[in-house]
Amino acid sequence: MDMLWQYQFRIILLGDSTVGKSSLLKRFTDGVYSDVADPTVGVDFYARSLEIEPGVKIKLQLWDTAGQERFRSITSSYYRNSVGGLLVFDLTSRKTFEHIRDWQQEVSEHVTPHQMLYILVGHKSDLVKERKVSREEGERLAAALGIRYVETSAKCNTNVDRAFEMLTCDIYEMMKRGEISAYEGWDGVKCGFSARALYLPQEDTEQDKKCQC
Repeated sequence: MDMLWQYQFRIILLGDSTVGKSSLLKRFTDGVYSDVADPTVGVDFYARSLEIEPGVKIKLQLWDTAGQERFRSITSSYYRNSVGGLLVFDLTSRKTFEHIRDWQQEVSEHVTPHQMLYILVGHKSDLVKERKVSREEGERLAAALGIRYVETSAKCNTNVDRAFEMLTCDIYEMMKRGEISAYEGWDGVKCGFSARALYLPQEDTEQDKKCQC
């Protein structure tokens, strides 16, 4: 039986086909990596829980979207019910990097009036000799979009957990500030068991520790 959780966040992975979204999710949720991956058809579902601070466990509902154009009508229906998005590009492919703004713009159009938080993920950092996008370029794009940037490798298990933890902590911090909340009819955030961050009296919330991500 799954351990109790205080909140559930729905997070979606976005980016062109072959950037490695499925590999990131399988490494994060199952701890495995395979050089052979079947292309995602429509949307695949994964889940994992994180304890981001003592007594606060977040269940992540993770959606892996197909990057091909022919699946856009299917995957776009999932955007509006997500609270977080990983914008993923392949560090060895400039084309996937150049498409990031298009992905961010497309999703933003579908989530209105809801709010979605993003982080930018440069994937396949292990392929140093094949790299086509520098860290500086990734950081500049993230700054222009007003989000954070991290480079990952599912193959070497580099920064995979950190990418998801960063986004989870950013969402949770916005919840504590009252900028995001769970409400009926939206699946981006759901309250589970013993949810405390949103409902404690003001004097008790001061004891909460800030997320350390």
